[in-house]
Amino acid sequence: MPVTESSPTPAADWPADAVAALRALDIEQVAYVPDAGLTRFLTLAEEEDGIAMTSVVTEEDAVALTSGAWLGGQRALAAMQSSGVGNIVNMLTLPRVCGMPLLMLVTMRGEPGEANPWQEAMGRAVPALLDAAGVEVRRVESAAEIGPALARAGADAFEGNRQICVQIAQSVIGFKGFNGEGQGRGEGDAPTPDA
Repeated sequence: MPVTESSPTPAADWPADAVAALRALDIEQVAYVPDAGLTRFLTLAEEEDGIAMTSVVTEEDAVALTSGAWLGGQRALAAMQSSGVGNIVNMLTLPRVCGMPLLMLVTMRGEPGEANPWQEAMGRAVPALLDAAGVEVRRVESAAEIGPALARAGADAFEGNRQICVQIAQSVIGFKGFNGEGQGRGEGDAPTPDA
């Protein structure tokens, strides 16, 4: 059946698309701090043969792990929520000064629609903070863009020893209430247990 203007388009499966991008980029490690917005992506990546998943204590450990992987001949991804980006400022010096690639996937919080005021300051600061640290930010506003954006960013990072962050808009991931309860899902997200 053809899709018409009044027919809903099926939501893109961005976690599966992102994992396919990892496979195409030959990424063998993912270092992450657990985040609700990344849960399905992390689960799918963990199910892939040949991708080692490492849950780290702080986000700066994820950056260090990606640099160590590169020195050991492997490609890695650092995945985190925007609130953790403030923890990595000093560590971003490592890949920049040493000329090593860094590929990051960051889910946003604190954007318009956010119910938790504690997320707002870092949500506003992330793009400028990363830019000041020499990390190129590529913002993604729709689920369908995530896989292709990650594939392009990874190719650019690994081929040019560049530091690049794919930033996923909060409207794609969805919003949580102040108590952590869902306020609606983002585009392409699977239903939450309490939805």
